[in-house]
Amino acid sequence: MCDDRTAADDEAAHSPLGQTSRRGFAALSLAALAACAASPADAVGVSESEVTIATPDGNADGYFVHPASGQHPGVLMWPDIRGIRPAFRMMGKRLAESGYSVLVVNPYYRAQAGEVNRPGENWSDPAVRERIGPMARALNAQTQATDGTAFLRWLDQQAAVDTRRKIGSMGYCMTGAFVMRTAAAVPERVGAGASFHGGGLTTAAPDSPHLLIPQLRGSFLIAIAENDDAQEPASKDTLRAAFDAARVPAEIEVYPARHGWCVLDGQAFDQVQADRAWARMLTLFSTALA
Repeated sequence: MCDDRTAADDEAAHSPLGQTSRRGFAALSLAALAACAASPADAVGVSESEVTIATPDGNADGYFVHPASGQHPGVLMWPDIRGIRPAFRMMGKRLAESGYSVLVVNPYYRAQAGEVNRPGENWSDPAVRERIGPMARALNAQTQATDGTAFLRWLDQQAAVDTRRKIGSMGYCMTGAFVMRTAAAVPERVGAGASFHGGGLTTAAPDSPHLLIPQLRGSFLIAIAENDDAQEPASKDTLRAAFDAARVPAEIEVYPARHGWCVLDGQAFDQVQADRAWARMLTLFSTALA
């Protein structure tokens, strides 16, 4: 499982922010994280707020950030298994500074509002996995689709979102699958999807995300970690065959980085490869959401 790989990498990896121990990495300041999520050279001013989104299962909380003026393409950002937290707010803000209206959601709203990952915690801590793991496992194919639909509908109701343009969706680790299920649930609105070191995209289950590819209408970026590929080398080929058969445009690439390399506060974070994957996403969004 991808979360098991995350735990192993948290123990073994050395962050490019410096040769730090697991405990030392967790203690890095928000300023250090912000330096990794540097604003683009042509960054626009943004407006940000904490928001509440009505869903069929109750009210979800999230972070909404968008350019301070005008209407812009909406983007739904799903965090990784540790949920919404400062690292993802920074990533959402960075994307908004490039001209997008970004909603970062709390996927665990049914169990707990706000952050489930406490400051200084890592997924490699058994207590963290014992606390968050059941919440993650409670999110199934149905909840992913219904939540994604509700979040996209909420975006379309915001004055800062240009509803004449398609919406983008992006996810990390377990939420790579959420991106595909959201895109299949609302194909008329999702113009682009990006999965970064996503887990469970191709399984033997009858509800495997890759079986939804014929329902997709947008363009996709599937960025795969090298150790994920080593564990499941056939997965990328299954995805490629499914996208090609459905004639759905997709860029599928194995990056020379470990699982979790795109997330600012993870020990596998790789600045160079994370920036490269981010640039590919911006290219995708700039064309597919036009």
